Amino acid sequence: MTNKTTEADVAFIKALAELLRDNELTEIEVKRDYGEDDSLNVRVSKKVEYAPPLAAPAPVATPVAAAPAAAAAPAAAPEEDPAQHPGAVTSPMVGTVYLQPEPTAPAFVKVGDQVSEGQTLLIVEAMKTMNQIPAPKSGTVKRILVEDKAAVEYGAPLMIIE
Repeated sequence: MTNKTTEADVAFIKALAELLRDNELTEIEVKRDYGEDDSLNVRVSKKVEYAPPLAAPAPVATPVAAAPAAAAAPAAAPEEDPAQHPGAVTSPMVGTVYLQPEPTAPAFVKVGDQVSEGQTLLIVEAMKTMNQIPAPKSGTVKRILVEDKAAVEYGAPLMIIE
């Protein structure tokens, strides 16, 4: 990279930062080649607090009075990490999830649906490109771990297929 900084490079970096913010991305990396020995490598990122993905609605709890007194103790087993589940479908990129092909259309899949290997499960939009996410195997959709229009990170679990 050349050592000379130009106003155009600064404007380019500011535009990348705005793109990052406006599209709820966490990182953008770009390489601009100006010539044989002249280039600009830019990586713009922001720190994001990762919140666990949303799970399917919990079943209705039974009244506490119906449970034995020993069960009231906080001895709940830790919930397993959905990303470690053998049927987890993870995001191949950072982007925005869409559960249906267009806003008024039905969802690609819902919990309980049978899917075939290669069938589109959802879309992850990255840099204004719609990327269809196919089912890695045939099976039944057990859980959908993301909400429509939610931002996802690379490797974040999207759904569970068994």
